[in-house]
Amino acid sequence: MATGWPMPRLFHDRKDAGAQLAARLSAFADDPSTIVLGLPRGGVPVAHEVARALRAPLDVFVVRKLGVPGQRELAMGAIASGGVRVINDEVIQALKLSASVVDAVALQEQPELERQQRLYRDDVALPDFTGRTVIVVDDGLATGSSMRAAVRALRQSSAERIVVAVPVGAADTCRSLQSDADEVICLYAPESFYSVSTWYEEFSQTSDDEVRHLLAAGRAYVD
Repeated sequence: MATGWPMPRLFHDRKDAGAQLAARLSAFADDPSTIVLGLPRGGVPVAHEVARALRAPLDVFVVRKLGVPGQRELAMGAIASGGVRVINDEVIQALKLSASVVDAVALQEQPELERQQRLYRDDVALPDFTGRTVIVVDDGLATGSSMRAAVRALRQSSAERIVVAVPVGAADTCRSLQSDADEVICLYAPESFYSVSTWYEEFSQTSDDEVRHLLAAGRAYVD
């Protein structure tokens, strides 16, 4: 796991990040038990490149970050499919946030989580993960709340192995996720992190249409 402060702008865009990440995941190529899940929205373009390189099925796992009121980019937790909620105790305690504040934000985010599930999955149930290796991909990890919620939700399935894979993540976050996932792959894990966008030359918002297009294209890799 790389540490320290590397040269900025490690990736041109999410496609480039996915290609670099896929090279690290080559051991999973052509393994019929492997499935790649992208976290929406920004994780899906990265996951798409990984799935294409590994010739693995691509799907999406919907998670919603719970942003601190007035500082939405700072995650105090996350919610995921299956009623899973993960709380970032460090942020909650540092900002002295009450349980009612967390509940209110979770209530606000729940409709968007449900909307994305309908839009991206067309109300189709998730695949059966029994006995499979599930590679969960995002475009980066700051607090890791969204990824942790995804992993804990996936633990309710019968997946054989859960692998967290990201192009870049805060060093502490990458280390802490090792207690949740079976394997954590962070290509770069700087101690001084700032934000995910810091490491990309181009980091525009991923649209719903792009997510749907990439998911449809991903089905062709295993057809």
